Amino acid sequence: MKRVIVGLSGGVDSSVAAYLLKEQGYEVIGLFMKNWHDDTVTISDECPWLDDSNDAMLVADKLGIPFQTVDLSEQYKSRIVDYMFDEYQKGRTPNPDVLCNREIKFDVFMKIALDLGADYVATGHYCRKAITTKQHHEAGGSSDIYRLLAGVDANKDQSYFLCQLSQKQLSKALFPIGELTKPEVRQIAAKMDLVTAHKKDSQGLCFIGKVRLPEFLQQKLKPKEGVIVEIPSDYESYGMKTPSFDSKQDELKYLARKSTYTISEGKVVGKHQGAHYFTKGQRKGLAVGGTVEPLFVIDTDVHENVIFTGQGKQHPGLYKTVLFVTNEELHWVREDLALNTDQMMKVKARIRYRQVLENATLYKVKYGLYVEFEHPQTAITEGQFVAWYLEDELVGSGVIY
Repeated sequence: MKRVIVGLSGGVDSSVAAYLLKEQGYEVIGLFMKNWHDDTVTISDECPWLDDSNDAMLVADKLGIPFQTVDLSEQYKSRIVDYMFDEYQKGRTPNPDVLCNREIKFDVFMKIALDLGADYVATGHYCRKAITTKQHHEAGGSSDIYRLLAGVDANKDQSYFLCQLSQKQLSKALFPIGELTKPEVRQIAAKMDLVTAHKKDSQGLCFIGKVRLPEFLQQKLKPKEGVIVEIPSDYESYGMKTPSFDSKQDELKYLARKSTYTISEGKVVGKHQGAHYFTKGQRKGLAVGGTVEPLFVIDTDVHENVIFTGQGKQHPGLYKTVLFVTNEELHWVREDLALNTDQMMKVKARIRYRQVLENATLYKVKYGLYVEFEHPQTAITEGQFVAWYLEDELVGSGVIY
């Protein structure tokens, strides 16, 4: 009998994942990961980890499976929280959920599970795994290739959060609810009378619970007053015609470039408490009134501590068609499909969770990879992940440079 360790988070998805595995005849063990100790920044009555671990325990009890809690808060702090502070300080916006899966659930947690004799680790993610066998002509042998597929519930597909997984990690992963929709999952939980059946989906930082991000960042990043500048939508460089280029690479480099704004090119419309608290495309928290349309952050300068904004969702400063990923930050889930320099690939891509997949082309160059979208994308944000797909299979990803 194969042994599976399920990351029970105290939510409905992982509860049903555990139930399904048991039904499929696996030996199932539930493990709750505690990742956070500091309650000063959590919004206390909103899903603190104590309630979650309690719910996870009740579910394990109901299903008749062994249960234990592991404290990973030290690894979580060093691998996720410190990394996040570091990225925010550089003016980038990290994605803790993607990192959490790469660094904690499918690394630290997976190692613990394998040490406990597990054959697999399972989570309640809405995605699927498939296996293809590749024949090797030379030796006459074959090897398995693991494919990460979107969840059947298009509304809940979470493959994006797993975009940094490796073949090795995927080989040991199971996603029992990937074939189901959220309503079906809730139905199963209700039928089994699981305490989590009607529990709200958790919002917030990975699984620290609901965290107030500004306060969380303020622990490390000191407030520093600076100015908010509004850049007009008829700013001269927006109207410039794209020059002609000798090569596609030159054109991509030009289109992926960052705009550099200065205070003198706009007008000062307010003050803020630190550019590193803001991210591109953000509208909330600016507290500037009196504009015809709401202001959106179009860029931040953490060195000069300035936030540049533009009026309205259609402001040209929010849009770009090309982004770049460095070789260091480039990751192929399907290593066998990795591009070599000067190769290109037509894909569907997204730059944030739940974004509808967009047509794009990958261009591999010596120093990294360009992703060119067919249509302009809003708020392409440095530090976030871009993930690309062939049909419903996620084949690679990278950190936006």
